[in-house]
Amino acid sequence: MSIPNHILEQLNSQADLVSIIGRHTTLKRAGNEYKGCCPFHGEKSPSFYVNPQKNIYHCFGCGASGNAISFFRDYESLTFIEAVNELSKQTGIEVPKEEQQNVSYQRSAPKPVAPKPNPPQPVSNPTNDQSNLSQTSSNQGGLEQSHVPPISYDENSYNDYPPIDAYDSVPYPADAYDAGGYGSDYQEDTSYPPAWLSGSDEGADLHGMDSHSDTDGNLYDLLEQIQQFYQHNLPTHPHAKHYFLSRGITEDIFETFGLGYAPFGWQHLEHQFPQDIEGLKALGLVRQSESGRDYDLLRDRVIFPIRDNQGRTIGFGGRALDDEVKPKYINSSDSPVFHKQHVLYGYYESRQQRANDWLVVEGYMDVIALYQAGIYGAVASMGTAINESQISRLLTLNPTLTLSFDGDSAGQKAAWRTLEVALPVLADDKELRFLTLPNGHDPDTFIKSQGSDAMRSQITNAMPLSQYIFAYLSERYDLSLVEGKAKLMSQVRSLTMALPKGSSFKYLLNNDVYQKLGGRRSQNVEAKDALLDFDGDMTISQQLQLCFLFQPRALVEDPIESIWQQSGLTNLKLPAHIQQKAADDVLRAIAWEDLQDTALLDVVTTIKRCLKYLPTDANAAAHFVLSNLNPTNQTTLSSSWGGFYRALTSRNVLSLDDLIEELVSSLLERNIKKKMQELIKNPDHIKQAIVRMQAQHLSNWLRAQHAERSSQMTTVQS
Repeated sequence: MSIPNHILEQLNSQADLVSIIGRHTTLKRAGNEYKGCCPFHGEKSPSFYVNPQKNIYHCFGCGASGNAISFFRDYESLTFIEAVNELSKQTGIEVPKEEQQNVSYQRSAPKPVAPKPNPPQPVSNPTNDQSNLSQTSSNQGGLEQSHVPPISYDENSYNDYPPIDAYDSVPYPADAYDAGGYGSDYQEDTSYPPAWLSGSDEGADLHGMDSHSDTDGNLYDLLEQIQQFYQHNLPTHPHAKHYFLSRGITEDIFETFGLGYAPFGWQHLEHQFPQDIEGLKALGLVRQSESGRDYDLLRDRVIFPIRDNQGRTIGFGGRALDDEVKPKYINSSDSPVFHKQHVLYGYYESRQQRANDWLVVEGYMDVIALYQAGIYGAVASMGTAINESQISRLLTLNPTLTLSFDGDSAGQKAAWRTLEVALPVLADDKELRFLTLPNGHDPDTFIKSQGSDAMRSQITNAMPLSQYIFAYLSERYDLSLVEGKAKLMSQVRSLTMALPKGSSFKYLLNNDVYQKLGGRRSQNVEAKDALLDFDGDMTISQQLQLCFLFQPRALVEDPIESIWQQSGLTNLKLPAHIQQKAADDVLRAIAWEDLQDTALLDVVTTIKRCLKYLPTDANAAAHFVLSNLNPTNQTTLSSSWGGFYRALTSRNVLSLDDLIEELVSSLLERNIKKKMQELIKNPDHIKQAIVRMQAQHLSNWLRAQHAERSSQMTTVQS
C-alpha cells in the first residue's frame, strides 16, 4: 500500500506527540519543549526532549530521534502501516484506500476558443483593471504573466444579458457552502449560473498557455498560483481593497495573510487556468450545476487564503462585500489537501511569531485584527466547531487556552459546545478560560474601539472555567427553587463525568458548585472526621471492615475492580515486546485473596454471600453480617461497631462511597509495593516491568485522589 506523502505529513503534523510519548515516560515542560528520561534507554538524568511545535523528539544520550510514526515503529514495535493506522485513529485523518487519491491531477489541453457572436458591450467605459494588474504583476513579481495572465471583469458588462428568469434554474449543490463558523450569516446561495454560459469555455484567455497536457499538475502548486492570482486582483479592484482598509487592516497585513479578491464572473478561474480544470474541480473551486455548466465557487468576494502548518495554501475563505449577500462567508470544500476539521486559521502565522498565549476566536477578521495589534496566537476553526485534537494541541503549546466568542446566543452556544469538547483533554495541569467582550464587541471591533492594551487586559482577566460554568447555568435555571438547584447540579455532574480519569478538578468543581448552592460539608469529610473521633489508631483494614458493615451494599459492585478500571490499569498500554511475553491475565484486577488479610476477606465474602438477605436498616444489617463472621473476627468487630455507628449517625453521614474508595486504594498500593519487593529478591524481568508500570500508574491516580480530598477540606474550612 502506497500512502501519499502529504497524508504522512498531515498525520505527523497533527499527532499529539507529547501525549503519545507521555504514556511511556514522564515529560515536564522545559521552555518551549518537554523534557524527560528517554524511553529507549535507561537513564537517571533526563536527556530526552520533545518539541511540540515541530512534533519531533530527540535523545541527546542515545541519539534516538524522529516523529510520531517513527516512535510507534521503533518503541512500540508497530509496522509502518500499523503506525499510520494508529495515527489515523487518533487524529481523524483518513488514510486513502487507493493510491490514486493524492495531490496530482492530469493537466489537459485548453479547449478551442469559439468566436463569441455579438458579445455584449459594456454600458460604461471599460475599467483599466487589466493594465493595472499587468503593471502590478511586473512591479511585485511572484505571479508569472506567462502562466497566469491577468484578467478583468466589468460588472456593468453583464447588464445586457437575459433577466434572472432566463437563468439556469438548477441550484448549486447543497455542499457547496460552509458557514465558516459564522452562525446566522450562513444561508444557502440561491444564485444561478446564467443560461448563456455553456461548457465550451467561450472567451477563454489562452495567452501564453502551454498546450501540452502530458504532465501532471500538483494541487499545492495550483493553489499557490490561485492565491497569487487572487492577491494580485486586490489592488486593482478599489472596492475590494477599500473593504479591508475600512476594517482597519493595513497593507502590510495584506501580504502577511495573502489577502485577495475573487473577481465578478462565473468562470474566471477556468479562464485563468484552462489546463487545470481537473485540479480546480478536485479543490472544489469549480463546481458543476445539474445542467452540466461549470461555475466558480467564489465570485466578487474578498479572499482569505487558508494555510496548513507548513504555510502552504490549502483552501480559501471568501466574504461577500455586501452584508446583504447571503451566505456572507463561503469556505472552499474539503479536498485531498484540505480537511476542515484539522485546520485552524491563523495557526501558521502565529507560529511564525513564536506565539505563546493562544486564543480561539470566531472569524478571520478577529484573527487578523489581533495579529495586527501584536497579539499573536489567535486562531479560528474552519466551519465546524474546534475539535478535541485541536484543543489538545493548543493546550500542549500552552497549558492555558482562552476562548473568545460573541456574547449573543449563537456565540455562547458555540462557547458551551467548545467547553464540552475540551473536557476530556482538560487534565489538572490544563486550564480553559472564557472571554466575552463587553457591549457586544468582538476582538476586531474591541481593538478598534479600546486599543490593543485594553484587549490584552481583557485576555488576562478572562473568566476561569469553574466560574463560567456556574454563570452560564445560573442564567438557565431558577436558583430560588430547589428544583432549579437540582437541575443545575445534575448538569454539572454530567459535565464532570467527561473529565479525564483521576481528575482532581472533577471533585473540586462539584464541591464548589455544591457550596455555591448552599450545600453542607461533603459526606466524605464528615465520615473521615467521625472515624478520627471514634478511633484514630485503627489500621486501614479495620477501618474498611467497619465501613463495609455500615454500608454493605458498597460490595454490590466490587470496589477493587471499580478502582482498577477508573485508574486505567485495566487498559494499561504495555510495550509490544512485554505484551508478547506476558501472561494472558497480566492486567487482571487484584483479588481480595491477594491482599492476604484473613479478617478483611472474611467480612467481604460474608457480605457478598448475605447481600440479598440483609435488612434495610443499617444497624440491623451490620448485626446480621456480624452473626455470620468467624468467632474471632466477630468478637473484634462487635466491640467496635457500636461506637463507630454512633459517630457516623451523630454527624448524619449517609454515604461512605468516597471513604471506601480511598481505603481500598491504599490497600492496593501497599499490595503492589509488596510485589515489587518480592520481585527484587526473586527477579522476573517481565513481571517486574509490568508491576513497576502498575505501581507508577496507580501512584499517579492516588496522588490525584488525595489532592481532591485535601483540596476539598481546604475549601470547606475556608
